[in-house]
This record gives sequence, C-alpha cells and structure tokens, in this order.
Amino acid sequence: MTIRQLEYIIALDNYRQFVSAAAHCHVSQPTLSVQVKKLEDEIGVQIFDRFKAPIEPTIAGEQIILKARQILREIEQLQAFVSSETELTEGTFTLGVIPTLAPYLLPVFLPAFVKENPNIHLIIQELQTDQIITQLEKGMIDLGLLVTPLEEKAIREIALFNEPFLLYLNKDHPLYQTKNVSPTLIDTEGLLVLEEGHCFRDQALEICKRRTKKTTIGFEYESGSIEALKGLVRQGFGYTLVPELSVIDELESGGVIRFSQPEPIREVSIVVHHSFTKEGLIEKLRASILKSIPERFNQIRHFQKVRWR
Repeated sequence: MTIRQLEYIIALDNYRQFVSAAAHCHVSQPTLSVQVKKLEDEIGVQIFDRFKAPIEPTIAGEQIILKARQILREIEQLQAFVSSETELTEGTFTLGVIPTLAPYLLPVFLPAFVKENPNIHLIIQELQTDQIITQLEKGMIDLGLLVTPLEEKAIREIALFNEPFLLYLNKDHPLYQTKNVSPTLIDTEGLLVLEEGHCFRDQALEICKRRTKKTTIGFEYESGSIEALKGLVRQGFGYTLVPELSVIDELESGGVIRFSQPEPIREVSIVVHHSFTKEGLIEKLRASILKSIPERFNQIRHFQKVRWR
C-alpha cells in the first residue's frame, strides 16, 4: 500500500470515473486502474463497484476511502510541521465562494490581494454552500467564503463581517420613500427569491415571517442571480431582499430600504477544514477583505443574525 494508491482511490471517489480521476492525478487511465486493482488485491477488499455507471464505492470501500482521507490529511500536517509551512504564505490554493457573495466581494478585495501577495495563486470557484462543505471535507478545495454559522464538526469558521439585508423596491411601491421598515411589515406576497440551494433564499424567507400563497405579479420566478431579481423589480415586478454589497452604488438613489433595528444581517466567514495549517494565508485573506468592505459592517451594534440551517 502506497500514498500514491491512496491518492488514486480518493480521486476516483471524487470524480467517479477513471478518465477524469487519472487526469486529476496526472497519470494515464491504465496506470490508475492497475494501481487501484493492485491495492484491492493487496488488502483483499473490492473498493469500487465497477458495474455501476458512474462507478461507486462499495460499503467497505466507503470506509477505506474515509480512512485514506484521514491518513493523507495527517501526512500533510506532518509535512507542514517539518517544513514550517505554517509560516510560509506561497503556493496555489483553491477558494470556493458562494454565488450571492462572489460578484460583489471579489471585485473589491481581489485586485489588492493579488498585488500584495504575488507568491499566492488563487483558483476561485463559484459554489453553493453544500458544495463548499463537501469539497472541503474531501480536500478538493482549501478555503471557502460563505455565510455562517454552519456548525459542521469538520469545518472551522473565521468570522469576517456582518452584512445587512436590505429591501429592494421599485418607485411605485408604497414603501419606496421609507427610510426604515420593520421586517414584521413584509410578507411573501410579490417577493422574488433565489432558487432552492442558495442559503440567501432561506434567509430571505426567514426574515419575511408573514406568508401568503397568492401572487399578484402574474408569474412566479426563482432565479440563481440577485441581479436578475433586481432587474425585474426595477421593471415593476414585486420586490426582493438583497445583501448590502450588491447595492453599494444604489444606496442614495431610492428604492433601497434599510430594516429597523435590530437589523437582520448575514455573517460572512472564511471556512477551512480543521486540518488546514496555512494560518498566514487565512490572515492575509482576512486582512485584505476587511480593508475592502464598508466600516459600518462591523460597527453594527443592534442586529439579528439570520440563520438558514
């Protein structure tokens, strides 16, 4: 049994096909197949059911793969300790960012981060929260930027800032000129929301306690894009809730209404697996983000953290 063989079965579990797993490991497909079969023969256990498409781990294989992931994490931690990697901040790292954060946070902090950290190369993927959690647990990505708390045993959360939810209205809405509005006045009649799978959707519905099944806007639409929802609202269809970073340039133009205190907010955090050792990278990322956001985000004293799980 070799470390390389353990890497092969983990890649095969991640991609569920030999060609993609081999490409990820930078070997030929026959090489990967032979090594996986050799490992199975050595331990006397079939790890994968090759008759299924895509292939799946057997029941015993799932336990072996789980243990293999633990072993490789411990090896990485040992290597980090020996080479003092916790003090080095260089290399290539994969960062997962949720879709309701990526378009608004990345442009404001990433240019300065790249300039200040020329030895760090970030591979950034836009992923939903459940995908980030799964890929952190599998070691497929290194860090995530998402909304917490998650309360996942394997995941460490480093809180960054509290971002307010705002009400986004068109000029014909009776609340258009209101400065502050209580969440108790908002119901789901006419509310445009993101599609299922987005934590922001669940938070928006949590804020709007008053529920109704009827609609007067002539259609029902669930989008994967906050910008699409904003565009519909500007055309006179319903209203929506937005994170403040998405309307920074619109705060003085009307139609963006703050909620009365305690303000509903979402907690944005960096998340990593508990085995992640690059503390220098976490701190640099944290410092760069905090320099780029409005100061008021961390000055809000009366707020309600809206949970979504």
